[in-house]
Amino acid sequence: MKKIGNVVTPMFNKRINPNAMETQLKLFYKHPLVQTFMQNHPEVTPDVYRRSFSQLRQFVTERESCEGCRELDQCPNMVKGHYPTLYAYGGYLDLQMNECSKLRAYKEEQQRKKLIRCHQIPREIQTATFETIDYDENRDEALNHALDFCLKIANNEPVKGLYLYGPFGVGKSYIAGAVVNKLASHGIGSLMIHMSALAVEMRDSISGKMVSSKIETLSNVPILVLDDIGSENISPWLRDDVLSIVFHNRMSNQLPTIFTSNLTLDELQEYFSYTQKSGQEPIKAARIMERIRPFVYPICVEGKNRRYEK
Repeated sequence: MKKIGNVVTPMFNKRINPNAMETQLKLFYKHPLVQTFMQNHPEVTPDVYRRSFSQLRQFVTERESCEGCRELDQCPNMVKGHYPTLYAYGGYLDLQMNECSKLRAYKEEQQRKKLIRCHQIPREIQTATFETIDYDENRDEALNHALDFCLKIANNEPVKGLYLYGPFGVGKSYIAGAVVNKLASHGIGSLMIHMSALAVEMRDSISGKMVSSKIETLSNVPILVLDDIGSENISPWLRDDVLSIVFHNRMSNQLPTIFTSNLTLDELQEYFSYTQKSGQEPIKAARIMERIRPFVYPICVEGKNRRYEK
């Protein structure tokens, strides 16, 4: 069955005589949305519809385009990503343009991307959601804490950070990724960075005198996620002059941090206590742990290594 707009368009492109206009108006009147408008606005006279022929034509044509729309990029409407509604004013019909659901979804996705900054994080983690997580008893506690964390942050309630630890491939980073995406849907920004990438980025910042700026960013982002902490050899400078300062600032400003690691908190303290350059420094390790341990919920994430299932 041909759409009304497709029938009228070639006719409209020719010079229209009054009889042809009446014929085309009758086609417009058959459109369900036009019929609904006419029922809701009995005060609108036939002369108003005649005077507003072009608006009526655009309304019918574009609403029919919307019915078959699959992708925002393929939108043929005059104002891309918008659909028209009719209203009567001053003896004429006019059109109000409204954002369609596809345009709103696109804008929400762009806003989400602005809120989430990721460095050296796999795409699978960047797009993780709680809906795509495989639930099992080995991860129930972690998922419950993660959801509770999101709820409290969204409600502007005080909350500790999360320390997700456990074997390789059990989904610690995936849970952290789901958290940042959930928070982005509430307009809350995050920065998620792999610790090896952080070490390289901070070292490279020295020559450009950008260390202070990067420390400020790490200190002030609403949610900081440090992925795979304890996996790289650490230098005294990164431990004492970067991480310790960042954790102190976040502690002072009550900004939560999420960690993922293969190490328990006790093992993380042991990790911080030794550097190749300075050897054993248990006091400095204890100092930085005082800025981590009291401010996180340690949660063991167990289960099978899911990387081998892909």
